[in-house]
Amino acid sequence: MTMSSSVSRAGSAAPGTAPAPRPAAEPRPHREHRYDIDLIRLLCSVGVILCHTGSAFVNTAGREAANGPGTYWAGLVADSAGRFAVPLFFAMAGWVVLVGAPVRDGRQLWRRIVRIVVPLAVWSALYIAWGRLRGTNGAPAGELALDALSASIRPAYHLWYLYAYIPVIMVLGFVALVRSGKRPWGLGTALLVLAAAPTLFGDLARTTDLDLPRFGWGFGPYQLIYAVLGALLIALPAVSPGRRRLWWPLPAVAALTAIVAYQHEVHYTIPYASVLVALLSAAVLFSLHRVRVPGRLRPALARLSGASFGAYMVHVLVLGVLTDVLVDADLSLPVAAALVLGVTAATTALSFGAALLWTRLGLTRLLG
Repeated sequence: MTMSSSVSRAGSAAPGTAPAPRPAAEPRPHREHRYDIDLIRLLCSVGVILCHTGSAFVNTAGREAANGPGTYWAGLVADSAGRFAVPLFFAMAGWVVLVGAPVRDGRQLWRRIVRIVVPLAVWSALYIAWGRLRGTNGAPAGELALDALSASIRPAYHLWYLYAYIPVIMVLGFVALVRSGKRPWGLGTALLVLAAAPTLFGDLARTTDLDLPRFGWGFGPYQLIYAVLGALLIALPAVSPGRRRLWWPLPAVAALTAIVAYQHEVHYTIPYASVLVALLSAAVLFSLHRVRVPGRLRPALARLSGASFGAYMVHVLVLGVLTDVLVDADLSLPVAAALVLGVTAATTALSFGAALLWTRLGLTRLLG
């Protein structure tokens, strides 16, 4: 006869003994909602629209000041002023994956990716259809749709960001899962395919004489650095007094001035990997880092921040219509400057209005 244990296999206590206390479930750690991140995301969305508006003005002047000084300079300053947005979008992406809402398993990361890929596919189709309607595609719709799968010919120029954003969060998520003891084999296989695909496409094109598109899914080192370093900076505690925050606009203005000079004298457009863009982005980030948002503004700010992805997807369509109608190379500088601000404001209002509307209609899974 064996001695009975104090707890049976079913977990009930043996006769005459007190039931063993069950360990309390560990509460999920409370995550502070970062309203300063909502504010930065909203500002970056407006910055992208401002940058693209300025680019439309510069292109209208043929990228030469001599072809229309007012239009050119108003556009160049606006284009330069919005250059902080893309680096900070990568920084916030890194913060979300590594700090703000770290991935728990591969399935969760794949769900995040699907929430991006579906709107990307839908908007690719919409932009192709819109370009066909306007006669601006430059290639058959079927060819553009097929090429868009490899990210080689984009139906809308702003979608390049998502072709880089998705691989960046895949890499960061993969590293985070491995460090936590997981074995995300499927995610690792997908990353291996992304790494090998450009070479494979090139080899197939050479050996078969097929006109294959360039495989464009991937990221540059600067994008990954912005994501990792940005996650570190955003996660820093609020250590600077409020007064010290007021000094950050000074290096931002200095960096902006240098970017304008670079784009005019050296090369248009300035690479996002430029140290000048990095300095501007850091100055904007630290100007708003851990800033306190008044309670009465938080609900509206959260709604607008939530609609920023949808506004990003649609804004190029809205902007193209407005600039085609309103922008001319012969504008004077005051008129061009006012028009840049007006077009930016109108595009922002219409884009966010549309995104908020389809959010209420429950179409965010399709449209972002």
